Amino acid sequence: MSLGSLRVVLWVLIVAIVGGLGTYVVLRDEAPRRVEAGTLKPVSGIGGPFSLLDQKRRPFTEKELQGRPTAMFFGYTFCPDVCPTTLLEATAWMKELGAEADRLRVVFVSVDPERDTPEKLDAYLASFDERFVGLSGSREETDRIVKAYRVFARKVEGKGGDYTMDHTASIYLLDAQARFVGVINFQEPTDKAMAKLRQLLPKG
Repeated sequence: MSLGSLRVVLWVLIVAIVGGLGTYVVLRDEAPRRVEAGTLKPVSGIGGPFSLLDQKRRPFTEKELQGRPTAMFFGYTFCPDVCPTTLLEATAWMKELGAEADRLRVVFVSVDPERDTPEKLDAYLASFDERFVGLSGSREETDRIVKAYRVFARKVEGKGGDYTMDHTASIYLLDAQARFVGVINFQEPTDKAMAKLRQLLPKG
């Protein structure tokens, strides 16, 4: 196995540990940082400036993340399984939250800007909760947000010029000050995911 492939495998394992146990927050190229199990606490080093467009071609920057909690997921519309599964789960969470869901922002950030135009995102997100926000932009701006949020994203070449994207499968949880506080892992049990979301939402 090549060094590059080994790094990918290790990062996938790290992501699984982060979301599955809720005990460690591990940043790529940084040492693990202890987080109390079952709690959401701000962790420095994740996040930063970016400038993208939403699915209606409206500007969306890091400033838009202020004011209410955010569940942020990085993926792409051509994703065969992880992305639609995650967005369907998030749609169910919003339904279960009821009126509280209006206090949560769910953001889907494309890591495939060459194919995911705002129009493509708009059509894609129509199958999920209507409140979801889809973001895309230039390759430069995509790389910028991917780096700022320590997301793993890599193109995997296929046949005939086709390709898929390997990417972080966890949902990032940001508080109302846009600070990273934890994750929901891919296909995390619903009761655990809901507990995190309710903890994330402001009281009252």
